[in-house]
Amino acid sequence: MQNRARAHGRLSDQLRPLHVTFDVFPNASGSLLFSCGNTKILCAVTLQAGVPQFVRGTGSGWLNAEYALLPASTSPRSQRDSATTRTNKRAIEISRLISRALRTVCDLSTLGERTITVDCDVLQADGGTRVASITAASIALHLAQERWLQSNEIAQPFLQDSVAAIAVGVQDDQILLDPDYEEDSIMQADFNVVMTKSGKLIEIQGGAEKSPIAWELFDDVRYAACEGIKQLFTFFDGQTQSNAKPTVSSEQRAPFFSLKNRLQQQL
Repeated sequence: MQNRARAHGRLSDQLRPLHVTFDVFPNASGSLLFSCGNTKILCAVTLQAGVPQFVRGTGSGWLNAEYALLPASTSPRSQRDSATTRTNKRAIEISRLISRALRTVCDLSTLGERTITVDCDVLQADGGTRVASITAASIALHLAQERWLQSNEIAQPFLQDSVAAIAVGVQDDQILLDPDYEEDSIMQADFNVVMTKSGKLIEIQGGAEKSPIAWELFDDVRYAACEGIKQLFTFFDGQTQSNAKPTVSSEQRAPFFSLKNRLQQQL
């Protein structure tokens, strides 16, 4: 993949600047503000008794995510769902994407009949809001699990892996990792890739926008996505230890992305 310069001095394989602030909602078990360039996502995780009707009686739990654009997150202003009688189909589709991506790495049978709700609100939109929401939600969910274990709200971990997502664009037959809105709006093709930390694929969305692309370019898209997701996990593995404010001491606390370490602590 040719590495060319982009706006703001970024290279083709370079993510936008990343930043995370933990515990932004005191009433949530896990919460954070995740920034990827000028895209900013507020994420909160809560746990409530009860499950949807189709799960009742199974003894298993459920996980549901909700995604929304806050009114001033875009220009022009986005209307609130409550202010219009029309269903926001895009928000519903992204909510379902986040939900099923997270459920693939959860053993919900360990929860009993309780529901995890993951709220993802876009504070500022500059491209890649759905993939940024998935990544933010995964981190917040690990933080919530850590605290539920410490408070004995759950008896064992339900997370079996970690999830992250990244967007990859194709412009003039060149691969661009993590495009912002300005780049994304003129892309020849774009893809959203969701993967686990263990390197397994969860979902790919996307396709050509203006003209077909060669299969060889799609191989480059795959490579760029894998490398981008590795960068995300490397960033968060460092941030979770240095920036999070846990309810337990650092000596007791396992890295959020280490299920192995968490299980060892219980032995």
